Amino acid sequence: MSISNEALQKLVREIESQAIAAQQQIGLVRTQMASKQREMRLAQLTRSEISSLPPDTAVYEGVGKMFVGLPVPTLQEKLSSQVKENETELEALSKRLHYLETTDKNSREHIEKMLKGQA
Repeated sequence: MSISNEALQKLVREIESQAIAAQQQIGLVRTQMASKQREMRLAQLTRSEISSLPPDTAVYEGVGKMFVGLPVPTLQEKLSSQVKENETELEALSKRLHYLETTDKNSREHIEKMLKGQA
């Protein structure tokens, strides 16, 4: 069974558009991962700096244009939960990146097979 040249070109264009969309999503996911990693490093660094303070030290958290006083243990708990949340989000983004990279690779392989089969 032979596919017409026009149908083959349409199929190649469709697969090509999928590959382009996957590449764009890959760039977006990598940017999001870098952002989450920065947030996580900042929270870890702040947590480690705060852990060296005595528990009765006055610490403040920025809330909009204000600062609110918090007890050291409360801020440490908040930062720990932030780190865990970022780790979870990074794991999800990593899985999405793997899926998109696989999709991109498969699309390119399909295009190559179709072009080789046509030649």
